[in-house]
Amino acid sequence: MSNLKYKAFPISEGRAKGEVLISKDPINFYIVKPESGVLFEAGHNLEGESIADKILVFPSDKGSSVVQMDSLYQMNKHGNMPKGLIIEHASTVLVSAAIVMEIPLITDVDSEFYQKIKSGDKVLIDTEKECVEIIE
Repeated sequence: MSNLKYKAFPISEGRAKGEVLISKDPINFYIVKPESGVLFEAGHNLEGESIADKILVFPSDKGSSVVQMDSLYQMNKHGNMPKGLIIEHASTVLVSAAIVMEIPLITDVDSEFYQKIKSGDKVLIDTEKECVEIIE
């Protein structure tokens, strides 16, 4: 069986390859410990999980531009930033933070992608080719 490739809309340029972590809840990067990359928001479906070096798949972000940018900056200082972001509903706050922090970010992925992908899968985001690929 070959890799599955899906069309996507690139927002923040780059390539990222890594393990997927799926969140059903919106993410505020301020509720992540920069020293470990662990999300600590009570009741969040990723509570206690590390987002460090992961390709995050999530519906949307939440929080102001200052906390999102500072949180990603702090995670980067500690080497615990996500490798890439796949988001269903991109906000200007997250778009600007991803561009400044140089995190590949895509949106508008084919709906079949969300039916096939699961946490632990490996993917390749390629904004130049405007796609995301599930790698076997």
